[in-house]
Amino acid sequence: MLQELAIKNFAIIDNLTISFDGGMTVLTGETGAGKSIIIDAVGLLAGGRASSDLIRHGENKTVVQGLFEMPSTPILARLMEEYGITPDPDQVILQRELSVSGKNVTRVNGTIVTVAVLREIAGYLIDIHGQNEHQELMNPQKHLYLLDQFGDASLQKLVNDYDNLYREFQQIQSERSNLMVDEQQNIQRIDLLTFQINEIEQANLQDDNEETTLLEERTLLANYQRILQGLTTLYAVLQGEEGNAIDQVGLGLEAIQRIETFGQSYQELATSVSEAYFQLQDVATTTRNEIDEMSYDEGRLNEIELRLETLKQLRRKYGESITEIKSYYESIQVELDMISNKESYLEKLQKRFDTAYTQLVETGQLLTEKRREIARKLELEVQNQLKALYMEKATFQVVFDSQQNIRPHGLHALEFYIAPNVGEPPKPLAKIASGGEMSRMMLAMKTIFTQTQGITSIIFDEVDTGVSGRVAQAIANKIHAVSKHSQVLCITHLAQVAAISDHHFFIEKEVSNERTYTHVEKISGEKRTTEIARMLAGTEITDLSIAHAEELLDLAKKEK
Repeated sequence: MLQELAIKNFAIIDNLTISFDGGMTVLTGETGAGKSIIIDAVGLLAGGRASSDLIRHGENKTVVQGLFEMPSTPILARLMEEYGITPDPDQVILQRELSVSGKNVTRVNGTIVTVAVLREIAGYLIDIHGQNEHQELMNPQKHLYLLDQFGDASLQKLVNDYDNLYREFQQIQSERSNLMVDEQQNIQRIDLLTFQINEIEQANLQDDNEETTLLEERTLLANYQRILQGLTTLYAVLQGEEGNAIDQVGLGLEAIQRIETFGQSYQELATSVSEAYFQLQDVATTTRNEIDEMSYDEGRLNEIELRLETLKQLRRKYGESITEIKSYYESIQVELDMISNKESYLEKLQKRFDTAYTQLVETGQLLTEKRREIARKLELEVQNQLKALYMEKATFQVVFDSQQNIRPHGLHALEFYIAPNVGEPPKPLAKIASGGEMSRMMLAMKTIFTQTQGITSIIFDEVDTGVSGRVAQAIANKIHAVSKHSQVLCITHLAQVAAISDHHFFIEKEVSNERTYTHVEKISGEKRTTEIARMLAGTEITDLSIAHAEELLDLAKKEK
């Protein structure tokens, strides 16, 4: 549920904060007052397309924030964790910030995310339906998705099984296509793979530590003189001519040992000096050994340089590490074997292809059978909903394509058909439905899917356009029915819809200091009655229109 919406410098809105409650909320006002702008701001939070044109004239940026109640579905919390967002058990905060420079910053619970991530998360919180949202019903390619939404877990399992088999089938087809290229391409590929395999084999690669070891050895050889000089100087200081450090420490040790019996502190000093003396002797011996073992081999240095260059070239061509190069080597060996023994591999692929095809068709047929079963249930549900919307004579059908073909989402395409009037055969919904009929179809679908989708906030932006009379009242009742399962925010010009709402906001434009501002006020009582009367009568509100508004509100209370 959307609990609070904060909008700053968006179109004609300078600074606006609205708190929302559950149930059904309507936003009304004159055309151009800014009602749809508020929904556009919510659309921005839902991951909608952003443009610097949305920023209020004269401002540098716009900021839109939405505070939502955290839905109970565990999938959203898991999704947020996957994207590194800390989920709050009580709320979700979405934020979108646009600047005139084109910078676009999106956040979820304070964590910066991409617009795609914002859109995915918002999909569990907001569902916006506007005058153009009927396009989902107008697009036959979306009808399969809508039918699957109505299905149960067994249908979803078949959908997933088919999708997995289809991907496997496509992979096998791709492998077959790659093998069945012309002979000249095969010869060229064989030459290239043979060269690459020989190049990698000749390198006699060890492991990922080889380069590190070589670099360390190169450092030693390149700094031979400095290292030798340092060791020689150290040895001379420790154990050179008379008066060296070890001899001097030895004299000191003899002196302290002569008085160590006179006190505990002298014994401790003697012990420390003795330890230092023998440690210095060990250091001198180690230094002497290091000097004796040192040798400079210019040929070895050149050999290391060549080896490092070889590894560099192999990394540039075949992978960032020895492990990746070896992995590439194994893959091209397999590819070379496949091309060189094409007929044998094609035979194996054909067997895999036949098996995958059979499994795909069998699963696809089960999927179609299940979809037909679900379609019959959907047809009955839609018919019942349409009756409540005064389309009782309309016939709704889910029509499956008679042609069976392997497709990405099943063997048969489908489309929604409708016959609005008695005596007419059903025809594609997208071709014959009027604006009012499409509004009612969308509401019928939304009423059916509300409980299965789990969306917490549904927004209707003037979906009641093109209807009047008793149909308007039926649409009002249906929108209110949807609000029993999800929070509903609705922009409307219909008095019937406004009257049945649980909460009512009035939107109007104000001009101050030659600038236009949008003002929002939550209304009730007399103000609400007056606004509904305006919606009924237009510019001139009369006693009759007030009486009519009061009657509508009374009827709405009884309906609820």
